[in-house]
Amino acid sequence: MSSAVRERSTRRRVAAAAAAVPLLVLAGCSSSAADGGTTEITFLTSNDAPNPETAEALAEAFEAENPDVRVSVEIRPGGTEGDNLVKTRLSTGEMADVFYYNSGSLLQALNPDSSLVDLSDQEWVGSLTEEFRPVVSTDEGTYGAPLGASFAGGVVYNRSVYDELGLEVPETWDEFMANNEQIAAEGDGVAPVIQTYGETWTSQLFVLGDFANVLAVDPEWAEQYTAHQRSYAEEPALLGFQHQQEVAEAGYFNEDFASATFPDGARMIAEGEGAHYPMLSSVVQTIMQNTPDGVDDLGFFALPAPEAEHTRATIWQPNAVYVPASTEGAELEAAKKLVAFVNSDAGCDIQNELLVPAGPYAGTCELPDDAPPMLADIQAYFDEGATANALEFLSPVKGPNLEKVMVEVGSGIRSAEDAAAFYDQDVENQAKQLGLEGW
Repeated sequence: MSSAVRERSTRRRVAAAAAAVPLLVLAGCSSSAADGGTTEITFLTSNDAPNPETAEALAEAFEAENPDVRVSVEIRPGGTEGDNLVKTRLSTGEMADVFYYNSGSLLQALNPDSSLVDLSDQEWVGSLTEEFRPVVSTDEGTYGAPLGASFAGGVVYNRSVYDELGLEVPETWDEFMANNEQIAAEGDGVAPVIQTYGETWTSQLFVLGDFANVLAVDPEWAEQYTAHQRSYAEEPALLGFQHQQEVAEAGYFNEDFASATFPDGARMIAEGEGAHYPMLSSVVQTIMQNTPDGVDDLGFFALPAPEAEHTRATIWQPNAVYVPASTEGAELEAAKKLVAFVNSDAGCDIQNELLVPAGPYAGTCELPDDAPPMLADIQAYFDEGATANALEFLSPVKGPNLEKVMVEVGSGIRSAEDAAAFYDQDVENQAKQLGLEGW
């Protein structure tokens, strides 16, 4: 551990012991406001690692380049509690001068045109990818700068298994199932497909990762789904449920799929105990931490559609940093500088060090030379224009019980058709709570 990291960790523990408050404040290391008219701003981030460490490192490096600005890092809870805190502070005009939050539909729920500062005149905006810019923008402006890289949902596979069996990356669903059949027959105990229902959220990738394929067939699906004119009980969205059932019924899962956890799955794909893991590419971060020798054996391909022309990689865009409308004057200028710094050369170095990238960056940052090889596979889908943003960036509608029903499908408890119909009802209940038109 470096001295800087030890210092930040010590400061965090001291702050935690000194204040029993919902927000944890970590003071920057520059001089006080009384010394030469220093401008003080606050930077709010979430408490899930490594976000606090990243925010602290960005604040300290920014202060080193801007000695007339002091940055205090605040840490909020995650999940629903954190979302409510963000909305409350925005509505009361008490939001931090810069804050880290979701992009996509959750951002739209903040009414950015009235609650945030339009940053579309900033120089870094021109570097935003065409996939990212819409998820931090409205017709009125652009509000966020990316912090972290994108990641993909699809199939992480073991290259060594493929090489040993002479397999090629599948472009259609039938080709994928043929590969699974060969692995089961010739793979000497290698599980064709890894599932890890010991952590139920991991069960969703056959549906969530298939969404780019849905849009390839029906480009208006997300918009019409939000208006209650599309459903999962009909194709093309039904196919994700059906594909999971097909793989389960073929017996291609690892024997311990019901109890295995996400770290188990990460280890299995890295060590070649399984050939395919339908998962987010961010699994590479766990593998680099726990099984680093297996990173170079990993590849990635999109969940195949029935037709190769419809096979696309589903992309999760990074979160972003924003400036609230309540920030004004010298604090506003300092906040804009901090947002720009996040995507400067120094800011990108910090991101590459602390936020291990699991896909291409969405702004000025570039992947390091030693990035895992599977990231090149993901980049190829971007280069070919064969990507689409995940549904959550295009629609606020997502029922809370998808992971539950996907476990049931994978476990043979519920049919794909029954699960899709159940999930449509789950979605309807959630959409009514949001008060969406058409529901």
